[in-house]
Amino acid sequence: MTDLHIIGGGLAGSEAAWQAAKAGLTVTLHEMRPVRKTDAHQTDGIAELVCSNSFRSDDAKRNAVGLLHEEMRRCGSIIMAAAARAQVPAGGALAVDRDIFSGEVTRRLQEHPNITIERGEVAGLPPSDWRSVIVATGPLTSPSLSEAILTLTGEDALSFFDAIAPIVHKDSIDFSKAWFQSRYDKGDGKDYINCPMTKAQYEAFLAELETGEKTAFKEWEGTPYFEGCLPIEVMAERGPETLRYGPMKPVGLTHPSGEKPYAVVQLRQDNKLGTLYNMVGFQTKLKYGEQVRIFRTIPGLENAEFARLGGLHRNTFINSPRLLDPVLRLKADPRLRFAGQVTGVEGYVESAAIGLLAGRFAAAEHHGAGIVPPPATTALGALLGHITGGAEAESFQPMNVNFGLFPPLDGRVKKADRKEAYTGRALADLNAWLEAVKAAA
Repeated sequence: MTDLHIIGGGLAGSEAAWQAAKAGLTVTLHEMRPVRKTDAHQTDGIAELVCSNSFRSDDAKRNAVGLLHEEMRRCGSIIMAAAARAQVPAGGALAVDRDIFSGEVTRRLQEHPNITIERGEVAGLPPSDWRSVIVATGPLTSPSLSEAILTLTGEDALSFFDAIAPIVHKDSIDFSKAWFQSRYDKGDGKDYINCPMTKAQYEAFLAELETGEKTAFKEWEGTPYFEGCLPIEVMAERGPETLRYGPMKPVGLTHPSGEKPYAVVQLRQDNKLGTLYNMVGFQTKLKYGEQVRIFRTIPGLENAEFARLGGLHRNTFINSPRLLDPVLRLKADPRLRFAGQVTGVEGYVESAAIGLLAGRFAAAEHHGAGIVPPPATTALGALLGHITGGAEAESFQPMNVNFGLFPPLDGRVKKADRKEAYTGRALADLNAWLEAVKAAA
């Protein structure tokens, strides 16, 4: 008899299966390929990397994703172990040979006595006799399962995110130029950060948008543009005043000096900690390097540090802050957990990390042990907290791990020392958490 069914053999599903099997559960991992193919995958391998071969920075002292790597290693991650076997030179990044990586994950899962890999699509909701299920189907969740989730949750639609705007670390904004104010002082009167532009600055900005290098859509993604989330450069093509009557309108705003700006870029708080702000209406298909270059011409953002850059592409994810409980269970049907990119995390490592937690939570629940989530001060805990309540449900969009998701540091820490303070605190708290979990098992 299977203790846990996992739907989806990507990075999240693979990690969830490994963690649960190590904890003694019998696991069936359901992967629809090659019975049913997708537009993105090229092989039938488990944990196939369909985009980049990079897991990004491996610096555990000064980088949030590098910290996540280290936390996962300490949790016995199969994904990090396979990455070590498949590693290729990439400077300070962790990059892998795709075929070796997928082959290593597949081999380890096939050889584990508690894991069975079953090929074929799980159409619709899992059977009622599957008492514990993790859905880790990623952005290409099958239509039948998507429709079943909609019906179960009462949502009008799964969140199709066709546009995202850049997100900026608040502490990198120059407040000698920017200021807090809501348009017409609505709400609390200071709900937005405003970056003013003169006419000359605005016209120069439009010119940069027009000539900036843009990323083309991949055929499999489709190219739908919705009027409510047009790329900023498409709006600019409609005429020089379009942005001034749209996301960059200056009406209802006055600089503390008393001057009326010609145009304004607004940033809105993106997380409950108030450490991250998104650029309102700045969804874009500018290439990443161009975004950094062009958006740093905006007064107040000359030294902006970006937690996430913008883009447009097809993606499907659930509104996790609304639909999931703190241990990744679907509130409408707690036998179902969700993991991976479908929960609204971005990136290979982030997806695998949520799979790691889902597998551990399912195992703890099966054994009757209390489920203890990782501290919010860790990368694992920060990601979990963001998708299960830290983000605003009404504006929820996928996010990579970054220090803006972490609780502020205690006391005054020099800016140059901040990242190492975050990582040092995180690893100390992770070790304590692992000891507590071990003691409770």
